[in-house]
Parts: sequence; C-alpha cells; structure tokens
Amino acid sequence: MCGIVAYIGNKDPKPILIGGLHRLEYRGYDSAGILVCNNSEYQLTKITGKVNALSKMLETKPNIAPHLGIGHTRWATHGMPNDTNAHPHYSNSGKLYMVHNGIIENYDTLKMELIKRGYSFYSDTDSEVLVNLIQEIKVKENVKLHKAVQLALNQVVGAYGIVVCDTFNPKELIVARLGSPLAIGLGESSFYVGSDATPFLDHTRKVVYLEDNEMAVLSKNGKINIKNIISDELIHPYIEELQWSLNSIQKGG
Repeated sequence: MCGIVAYIGNKDPKPILIGGLHRLEYRGYDSAGILVCNNSEYQLTKITGKVNALSKMLETKPNIAPHLGIGHTRWATHGMPNDTNAHPHYSNSGKLYMVHNGIIENYDTLKMELIKRGYSFYSDTDSEVLVNLIQEIKVKENVKLHKAVQLALNQVVGAYGIVVCDTFNPKELIVARLGSPLAIGLGESSFYVGSDATPFLDHTRKVVYLEDNEMAVLSKNGKINIKNIISDELIHPYIEELQWSLNSIQKGG
C-alpha cells in the first residue's frame, strides 16, 4: 500500500509531512518523497528507502518558507523502486505536482496519446501519465486546475487517491478519490490530508472522509468545496469528530 500526506495553511508543512509519513509506515513502502512550496519557490525531495533517509536529505536542502506540501510513500506497482519512480510526480510544464495511490488501468493508452501530442515521460509510472493528462486538459480546455482534474478523472479507468497542486499558483490542493481512501482534516484556516486520519490526529480531530467519485478543493483561505466527479453535484461535507487516542492506532498498537 502507498501512503499520502498533504497540508495547506500557515504552518511549515515539512514537519507535518515527515511526521505523517512516519505514521503511515505500517503500510509498507520502498521510497518516499515530498514537495513543498510558497508563492515564489518550491522544493522537491524524494529518495529510495525509508522516511528517515528522506528526512536527512531534507536537512541538506536550502531553507524556504512554504505553506503547502504533499508527501508520499510508494510501494512499487509500475516500475522498479528508484528515485525517478518515487512520488511526487510532475507534469512536463514543471508546474503541476501530484501524489497518487492506486492503479490507472488504461495508463498505456493515455500515455501513447500524450506522446503523440509531444509529451515526454521520465518514469515508468502510471502516475506521471495522469499528471500530464491533467496538464494537457488544463491548457487545451483553458480551465482551472480543479476542472482539469475532474475532466481527466472522467477519462481514467482504475482506482486512485490523488492530491494535485500547481506550484505556480499554490493557493489550493485538489483531492480526489475512487477506491483508495482519503481523509481530510480541518484545522484553523488550514487543511490536512492523509490516506487515513493518523498523519494529522495531533493537529485536528475534525475529519471529512471522501467517498468514491468525490473530489475536494482545499483553499489556503480556509474554504472547502466538495463535488461529485461524474455528476458535478456539490456535496455538503459531513464532519466527524474523532475520539480515538493516537496510541491506539499507532504502528504496532
């Protein structure tokens, strides 16, 4: 299983992402990575191996003051375990970044179409295909990121839990689910995302669980909008107040 963590708000996302990835280690993984960004710069770090190795690599990077971040631990499905196949993946434009759980069954057909349109691919993953499909639709249809994600997912066959961001306009996270669980934690003018609630339970107990075929737009201004990917129907979020103790759901607990 793969693990997803993400954050948008006013805190430094790096410790939130690293702490969250540690809590998802029970899923098993072969590589890990994070992207952090602010309004003027971004930083990608990914490595084959453990989250501890990722954390040590981060210590060698220049300091920036990010407000948005996405992180991932990968268990290889498409391609060997290596730094190139590790997440996050990015589009040919270098603007869109994505973390993805699940398998895109028709990725090869989509990849061939994108190659015909001039796209290049550097990993062996289905995830890199999806983030470039989103880019292609965003540019070709001249739509906002959340609409491009929705249109792309309606072309996808398979399962996914994704988080997408635009490093050139880092004001929102786009989160979507079909068959791969995703939880959204609600903070004070901030949002946390995880494959389950364990990555953010020490930050907030207010959680929205996405259902299949749902996507959410999480804005830096504290707004959340959820809609059905297929019907485009707006959905009122159901907020749960979790009562679990963190110790009861830790690895080995």
